[in-house]
Amino acid sequence: MSKRPGSAVAAAALGVITLLLTVIPAGGAAAAPAGSTTTLTGTTTPLIVAHRGASGYAPENTLVAADEAARLNTEWVEIDVQRTKDHKLILMHDTTLARTTNAAAVFPDRAPWNVADFTSREIARLDAGSWFGDEFVAERVPTLAQFLHRLTANEQKLLLEIKSPELYPGVERQILRVLDDAGWLEEEHPGERVVLQSFSADSVRTVHEQAPEVKTGFLGTPKVAELPAYAEFSDQIGPRYTDLTAEYVAAIQAVDGVHGEPLEVNAWTINDGPTAARIAGLGVDGIITNFPDVVREAIGG
Repeated sequence: MSKRPGSAVAAAALGVITLLLTVIPAGGAAAAPAGSTTTLTGTTTPLIVAHRGASGYAPENTLVAADEAARLNTEWVEIDVQRTKDHKLILMHDTTLARTTNAAAVFPDRAPWNVADFTSREIARLDAGSWFGDEFVAERVPTLAQFLHRLTANEQKLLLEIKSPELYPGVERQILRVLDDAGWLEEEHPGERVVLQSFSADSVRTVHEQAPEVKTGFLGTPKVAELPAYAEFSDQIGPRYTDLTAEYVAAIQAVDGVHGEPLEVNAWTINDGPTAARIAGLGVDGIITNFPDVVREAIGG
């Protein structure tokens, strides 16, 4: 998307938002019929992002999930990052290890198996694959540094969610340091290779304050009237797809984000073709999915 000039556009955007406030529910939006498509950096279809890797085909947040996304020609991969007891950054969606590892078997006396209660060496012992399928036995929980190395080898890009940052004070600076050490912040333009997002507005704001050049996203469904406030530290809004209407998508995109480009809309998590086609028709910029091949076939991406 191209940057829009000055005051005339700002006034027009304000008019759009005022109008939309009369047609969108206070909490955001409900599902609506498909509308016209929009563009994302010159394309006519939404960007496809592999959710926790291609997690419909491989255990989530693992190296093999990134590899599976690469096999399916999916450039962007979404992951979740948390911190261990010894302050190492690892990939894990839940705040406990119980669902996606064998922590309960290896450490039976340490329920509820909170990520923050285990060292990185202890977590490295765990099987993070067999819960998904026998062919993934002994797949490990990767560190962020290991995952960045794999994405580099695969020539993939990263949508990184800061998971439960309130549990890990200072995690934003630590994530930025790991990304920088791995060469992932050497971008000519924000968002070419990495975007940081969170459900915590405070965490997203912290990332922007500490690294203004980094592209950021807020996960949630802000009210239309609140969008300018989120745009002060965000480039993207990431609503659940069931919260979207064409009007709400347009309202988001009518506001310029922190880097001067229209706010982008990434919808999550869409795993079937008909829903993907309908949501693409609303004009979203990105679709996050466990099944990138299914979505690609549906929307022609």
